[in-house]
Amino acid sequence: MPTSTSDSCRVGTLFAAFALLALGSGCDQGNSTQAQLQQKSAPPIVAVSQPIERAIVEWDEYTGRFDAVETVEIRARVSGHLTEVLFKDGQRVKQGDLLFVIDRRPFERALEQAQAELFAANTKVENANLDIIRGRPLVERKIISDKTFDDRMSIVRDAQAAVKVAEAKVRSAELDLSFTRIDSPITGRISRTLVTAGNWISAGSVSGATLLTTIVSEDPIYIYFDVSENNYIKYRRLAERGVAAGAAEPGAPVEIALPDERGFPHQARLDFLDNRLDQGTATLRARAVIANAAGLFSPGLFARVRVTGTAPYSAVLLPDAAISTDQTNKFVYVVGEDGSVTRRNIRLGPIHQGLRVVREGIAAGDWVIVRGLQRARPGGKVTPQREPLLLSDTPANRPIVKAQE
Repeated sequence: MPTSTSDSCRVGTLFAAFALLALGSGCDQGNSTQAQLQQKSAPPIVAVSQPIERAIVEWDEYTGRFDAVETVEIRARVSGHLTEVLFKDGQRVKQGDLLFVIDRRPFERALEQAQAELFAANTKVENANLDIIRGRPLVERKIISDKTFDDRMSIVRDAQAAVKVAEAKVRSAELDLSFTRIDSPITGRISRTLVTAGNWISAGSVSGATLLTTIVSEDPIYIYFDVSENNYIKYRRLAERGVAAGAAEPGAPVEIALPDERGFPHQARLDFLDNRLDQGTATLRARAVIANAAGLFSPGLFARVRVTGTAPYSAVLLPDAAISTDQTNKFVYVVGEDGSVTRRNIRLGPIHQGLRVVREGIAAGDWVIVRGLQRARPGGKVTPQREPLLLSDTPANRPIVKAQE
């Protein structure tokens, strides 16, 4: 069947459209490949920052343990049956509060007996004095001999001595009676009672006397910590130069933090340094005193303690995320003006407000890679995007900002 002219035109148009589509697809593929090549050849993007320079003071940190300023073991001073316990276990007590009562009746009887002996001794003195009064005129008239009169004088002196003995017995009995009431010798927190009412308690030496309970003072409170030999020498050198730092002399500032606290919010003062180093540990025992009105600190509790370890100096600070390490060295990558990467070995110091002190290796004007370290190689080039550092801040979650022209 012969083909019409209109059909021929439609076929020609179709072929032309397919040709144009193929030509356009080839151009797009060429442009995409070229863009990928350009992207692969561009230096990788990294975030760079200049170190922060601040005047700081380094601190030396220790582990300390709280201890009471006053600790008392309550023991009986006379033996007897315990009749009353007048406190609740663990409560706070004041100096002079009545804690225990021992059966008073045996001691009251002993006091009454001593008082009766004193009365008898006084009676003997009175009778002996009457004999002296009667005998004096008889001696003058030679009715009795001098020897008889002297014997009467001796009886008076013996009676007076017996009075003194009886008075001492009375005071001793009164003292024993007062010991049946056991008062708190200090203000503080009392432990549990170790002996309940109705038990016999013994007095005597420390090893033989019955321990009833213990009391510790709470405010103020001590904290003890051990300073190493090298640090103590360092503190003494600072003190010789007139720098009030470290645990060198009483009065130095001490900062304290409990295990669940960030930073060191509590302030104390050094008040004691031992007179010799421990030969076994090469450490010196130090003690600080701190107010404890709220009762937050308890004897036996551990805490972190720090004291100033250096004079103020200008330090260079970087985040730990910018610092890399190999088998022997710590290092950072520094980016030059042309984008070239250089490795710098550094020597580190302590953490200060979230940033690491860098003692050697970089200067405050260097641009250091803080993010994207895995994309940088020494001797290679990168595209640096600059951003500032902040104290107590890490750059891990901050977006990269464009470099300023």
